[in-house]
Amino acid sequence: MNADRWTADRIPYLSGRTFVVTGASSGLGLVTTRALVARGAHVVIAVRDEAKGRAVAASLGAAPGTSCEVLRIDLADLDSVREFADRMHASHRRVDVLINNAGTMATPYALSPQGHELQFATNHLGHFALTGLLLDLLQAGRDPRVVTVTSVNHRRARLPFDDTRRYSPMGVYNSSKLANAIFGWELHRRLSDAGSPVRSILAHPGYTATNLQLSATTKGWRLVLGRLGNPLLAQSADRGALPQLFAATDGSARPGQLVVPGGPGELRGYPVPGKLSPAATDPENGRRLWTLSEQATGVRFEALRPSH
Repeated sequence: MNADRWTADRIPYLSGRTFVVTGASSGLGLVTTRALVARGAHVVIAVRDEAKGRAVAASLGAAPGTSCEVLRIDLADLDSVREFADRMHASHRRVDVLINNAGTMATPYALSPQGHELQFATNHLGHFALTGLLLDLLQAGRDPRVVTVTSVNHRRARLPFDDTRRYSPMGVYNSSKLANAIFGWELHRRLSDAGSPVRSILAHPGYTATNLQLSATTKGWRLVLGRLGNPLLAQSADRGALPQLFAATDGSARPGQLVVPGGPGELRGYPVPGKLSPAATDPENGRRLWTLSEQATGVRFEALRPSH
């Protein structure tokens, strides 16, 4: 990565390339989608609320089916993830980049339709399943990549399969972000072993002002994260999206790399290489989470068979 400040102006022209962005109707996903469309990409706006997705498409001045399209997906519902993947296979011969961006934060305890804790289901299991179900389309892509968005909080998290404490909204969020980091690294390892052309790259946005903080479960967390934290500490969503945009588009982004904001504490700044926590790169953690995720989702990455 170059030492100078990388901005969205450095994104190459993306005509003829197809990107799937989850959570594209607001926050980082919206900024990411806007930047990609501006550089000529075809973006699949993957959102739970189709009306919001259509509003985004209209705001970009893009006619449906040309620069962007809207497809519904509820990442907490594995049936919805499979329906989305089926629609992608019916209408696309390839996907060049999948950006696993969507997420929920510090929500009250709830279960997904399949009975999994909601934050873990949305932030990790849905993206695990989506990646596996689209892997054949990605392997047909041009410079194919999977970008998984984690958080600086992954470094302070307990492993999702070892945490037996009373439900903690923020603790479970942190665990789901550690799961994202473990998944992104383990996916990189398995893609490499299989000789796949797909690159798995990770990114986190630092402390970025989005709706995520304002949707926290309690008034206390909304006050700390949103009303106080956003004005005092947060960078703009335009700046926060730069690490994932770099990971998705720049030629120098390396497989297995974590891209982070370069300022103090990785809370803000321009994209630079970061370092995953030891827990994220531990092979046993990767194996355990992969097995758990396969069992929970029923999705197997059949294409990832070692080439040696």
